[in-house]
Formats: sequence, structure tokens, C-alpha cells
Amino acid sequence: MMAERNSDVVVKVWEINKERLACMQQKIWEEPRLMSKTAGRSSCCIFRVPRRLVEINVRSYQPHIISIGPYHRGKPHLRMIEEHKWRYLGSLIARTQAHGLGLEDYLKALHPLETNARECYSEIIQLDTHDFLEMMVLDGCFIVDFFRKIGKMHPFEPDDPLVSMSWVFSFFLRDLLLLENQLPFFVLERLFDITKMPGEESGPSLASLALGFFNNTLLRPEVILQKHSDLKGKHLLDLLRLSFIPEEHEVGIHDHPPTHLIQCVSKLRKAGIKLMPGKSDSFLTVKFRNGVIEMPPVTIDDFLTCFFQNCVAFELCHKDCTKHITTYATLLDCLINTAKDVEYLCDRNIFENYFGTDSEVARFINNLGKDVTFDADNCYLSKLFNDVNEYYRNGWHVQLAGMKYTYFDTPWSFISAFAAFLLLLLTIAQTFYTVYPYFRPR
Repeated sequence: MMAERNSDVVVKVWEINKERLACMQQKIWEEPRLMSKTAGRSSCCIFRVPRRLVEINVRSYQPHIISIGPYHRGKPHLRMIEEHKWRYLGSLIARTQAHGLGLEDYLKALHPLETNARECYSEIIQLDTHDFLEMMVLDGCFIVDFFRKIGKMHPFEPDDPLVSMSWVFSFFLRDLLLLENQLPFFVLERLFDITKMPGEESGPSLASLALGFFNNTLLRPEVILQKHSDLKGKHLLDLLRLSFIPEEHEVGIHDHPPTHLIQCVSKLRKAGIKLMPGKSDSFLTVKFRNGVIEMPPVTIDDFLTCFFQNCVAFELCHKDCTKHITTYATLLDCLINTAKDVEYLCDRNIFENYFGTDSEVARFINNLGKDVTFDADNCYLSKLFNDVNEYYRNGWHVQLAGMKYTYFDTPWSFISAFAAFLLLLLTIAQTFYTVYPYFRPR
């Protein structure tokens, strides 16, 4: 009987912690904040740049002097221009108030757009309706009025520091195209439309003014900007990106073998493939024919490198966005392995380098495509990649070009090859005259 009692086992039943259970239940029903449920919709277009891209070059994605939208709102180093935003808002109200339109009307005009505007951001914006609309009105009116003044529709105040101090203006150009520093374009359009003064109905569109602003550094011909006067983007970055995409570029599923990326400049030249500057309104129009890759000239500087990086980030994040800039960046990454490849493109007037040394340009381009997904089969340059690869692999011209590149590419290599050939001839002649007397009949 005692043995039976000693063999009894006490089993302790585990009990659920009620507080932990309630906490878990709460988390189940909480909305995701850092990436909202709407981030996968085509309407979502303003994203936080993926962390891996930021780690490569944080300065290309963070505003330097001005905050637009919620992501960088209130940061201490951006307060200087925040004060001038209120000055510009006051200037705009002073003009429109004479026609019965005041600050209250601006807020009322944007209130119906609030839900759609919030869905444009990949994060849940932790602002109530009043703060959110204040931010939209303040930032949107600043951009609209600044563009109008840049477009000479209205004069700047005398000695306005935002334009009289060149360093401020140069940072504006970059800060206003950052992916994390955007307002939805339909918000800007609404503010632009309601603040039009009598007689401005036939004036330039918002798209024309925006492209004209960025043209202070891009310096494209006016006729190109006029083609895009009715262009509508998701935001300013997308508007500028779309202005470079030619209408004839069609991207779809192509019936061809799997596409492979092409070799670098040095290897292509050894195969007899040349690179020449092309003639086109857009640097994206790259062609290949008769063994020649034609690339429109492009200026590599601080603005364009920032534009490239933010476009690649946007195309990586947006659900329905075409990948034109990513494709072009991949092409450059293929062509450029070393500083010598950059030097060659500069010598051929394809690159105009204001960015830094050839090595720095090569490093930037090689970093541009890091950790970026890319579908070579369905990009707009897939046919070019296939045609270049076919030319590179096949034909007698490859061997002939390789010999030409090795022995005749520079004057010194030509002199060396000629000296070796001459030495060979002299050796043959010496051997002949040494042997010939033994075989000459007597």
C-alpha cells in the first residue's frame, strides 16, 4: 500500500496568462503601421526607401533643407525652410483673398482628398485630420507658389533668400525629387487649380512649371518640355521620370529565349562592338545596329545620380510601375566594370562627368543596381541585350576585332606588333640565306 502511494505523480497543469492572451489578441487586430495594408495597391506611391538601399548611400534619400510630406516632418535640421513655408503661404493667401479665397477654402478643398492622400503613403500616418490637412496645405501651397514664381507668373519678393542664395536653390532641386519627400500630385493639382488668378486659366500647367523648375539643372530644350505639358505623374519624382520615357517604348512579354545581360565595354570592344553617342530626346533610347551601340549623351552629376537612385527605389517599391530607369541602370552596370570603361564612355562623348573621378562614377553605377530585382526577359532593352549577345558570340568579326584591339588599339601596341612582325621577317630571311647555299645546285 505504501509503495502504491509513493508511486503517485503530481501533474501540474499549465495555466494561460490572461494578460498575455489579451495582449496577443490586441496585436492580432492592430493595423500594421510601418507598412500599411494599402502599400501593395497601385494607389500607394510614396514609400520609405528600403533599408538596404539607404545603407549604400543615405545622403541620396534624405532631405537636406526642406521637408515635404510626413516622413521627415519636424526634423530639427529642416526647420529653417519650414519658417519660409509659412511666409509663402501668407503671400499666396494675400493674392487669392482679393478674389474671395482664403486659408479656410484651401483646407476645405483638400478635405475630400484626405483618405486618398493617406493611402498614397506606405506607412500609417499618425496625424489627425487637422494636422494632416495643415501639412498638405502648407507644403502643397509652398510648392505651387514657388513653381509659379520660378515660372515668372508672379515675382519673388526682393532678395528672397530661397533664390538669391544659390546653395539653397541647388538643394531644393534635389530635395523636391526624393521619394520619401513627396506629396500626391493630385493634391498639388487641386491647390494649383483653386489658387489660379483671373487670366491664368490659359497659362502653363502645373506639369510644365514643375518640369521647368527641374530644367534649371537638366537644361533640356524647351520643345521637349512642351511635349509633356499635360503629363500626370503620381508625384514630382514620377512626373520627371515619365518625361524621360519615350512614347514608343513598349514593355510586355516577349517571345524570345531567356535574356542574358551583356559584357562590359572592354570585352565588347574586343568583339568589335563600338559605342557611339546617339541622337534622342531621352537617354533611355538606346539602340544597337550593325555592331554599334548608340547611347544618347548623359551628364553624370549630383542631381542626376540622386534622380537615378530615387527612381530605382520607386520602381522597386511600386506595384504597377514600369522599370525603365532600373533597366537603364542595369545596362550601365553591365557596361562599366572599371574606371577605364567610364573613361572610354567619356572619350566617346556618351558620358559628361561632373560627379567625380572615373573610379567614383564606376563605383556609383556598380552600387546603383545592388539588391535590386530585375526581369531581363520583360524589360524594354531585352531585344538589345539579345542582339548584342548574338553579335558578341558569333562571326569572324569577333576574332578579327580581338586581334585589332590587342595589337592596334594604341600607337604603342601597333609599334610593338609591327616591330615583332619585322623581326619575324628578318629571322625568316636570315634562316633562308643560311640554309639556301646547302641546297643550291653547283
